[in-house]
Amino acid sequence: MSSVNDLFAAEPAAPLAEALRPKTLSEVIGQAHLLGAGKPLRLAFEAGKLHSMILWGPPGVGKTTLARLTAHAFDCEFIALSAVFSGVKDIRAAMEEAERNLAQGRKTILFVDEIHRFNKSQQDALLPFVESGLVTFIGATTENPSFEVNSALLSRAQVYVLNSLTEEELKQLLGRAREKSLSHLQFDDAAIDTLVGYADGDARRLLNLLEQTETASRAQKTDRITAEFVQNALTLNTRRFDKGGEYFYDQISALHKSVRGSNPDASLYWLCRMLDGGADPKYLARRIVRMAWEDIGLADPRAMQVVNDAAETYERLGSPEGELALGQAVIYLAVAAKSNAGYTAFNQAMAFVKSDKSREVPVHLRNAPTRLMKELGYGHEYRYTHDEPEAYAAGESYLPEGMKEPGWYRPTSRGLEGKIAEKLAHLRDLDEKAKKKD
Repeated sequence: MSSVNDLFAAEPAAPLAEALRPKTLSEVIGQAHLLGAGKPLRLAFEAGKLHSMILWGPPGVGKTTLARLTAHAFDCEFIALSAVFSGVKDIRAAMEEAERNLAQGRKTILFVDEIHRFNKSQQDALLPFVESGLVTFIGATTENPSFEVNSALLSRAQVYVLNSLTEEELKQLLGRAREKSLSHLQFDDAAIDTLVGYADGDARRLLNLLEQTETASRAQKTDRITAEFVQNALTLNTRRFDKGGEYFYDQISALHKSVRGSNPDASLYWLCRMLDGGADPKYLARRIVRMAWEDIGLADPRAMQVVNDAAETYERLGSPEGELALGQAVIYLAVAAKSNAGYTAFNQAMAFVKSDKSREVPVHLRNAPTRLMKELGYGHEYRYTHDEPEAYAAGESYLPEGMKEPGWYRPTSRGLEGKIAEKLAHLRDLDEKAKKKD
């Protein structure tokens, strides 16, 4: 019979993610573009060239594992800091430990997880020690290091981009987990597909889901794992999504470009991905309104009304009912005629005005509410267009004196803008005829 002391002496079982952590490069699943034969990191390991690096990629793709394998491969001491919990004091303590290691003839790798969480002064505190070679720096980040890591530190480290695991790679990992500790469970193909789908390219998430599955199977006294069992027994989180970082802006970009590319299915896919991931529908509504003005414009003025109505509908109904309106607005924008002529014209006009001098309003266009202004000629010889043929004052100028017609707005031949282009061409023809008469 076990004693109380025996119970407390027993070590808890390591989490599946830790138990399956690769011990060698050959055990790593994924990242073949870095670790395959003849690829950058594999070559660095084989050549014995230790260097500072930043590992950039989504969660659960092996950043910490690669850092630990690097320390093992180059026989270095490994010091790990988390930028979430560490500060300059912790950096100093790590450097003191590195100096002691060096005194004993040992090199040190300093691993900083979530390096993007360090502010500028904390990142600057690392620089002298990286430059001197006291430590080899390895940073891990889920954010674009171009924006989140200061240039001095970035210039001293090679950036390696890690990718989400593919479905096949996740299935390979699941198979390894079954061999290691889940051989008593029988997974059908649909259950495997469900688990892999919800892992969403994240190895750590997949292993956590497998642990939950194993716990639930013991509770329900079953070893048969089906898709229905997984759906009912597990807490299945939404897809990977961050509400302000790289994935967020990548998906917004994909949505906008799918609308611009006139692909309604792709547009719906990215909208639903963002809604499923927790994006604020009000933010999406604002972006959709912008798309209407930027990429459809006067080619289909109804698009602005559709998206504004959709935004208002969401305001009234909220989620999830109001999201249908946003979905249909995105479909409308995707299939609408496209034009950025108005958007381009506005930007060109703004750029011109910002760089140009302040030009006077022509006298004939000025307001003349008083006798003095009229005596000074304000509004004199202004031609009231409604009294002109076709309600157009042919040959008249509305720009400041000496300013050439800039031709900013150039309507396309698509949608309503085709009609607008025809009208403007006709008016220019009237202008030319009026000049010949003069």
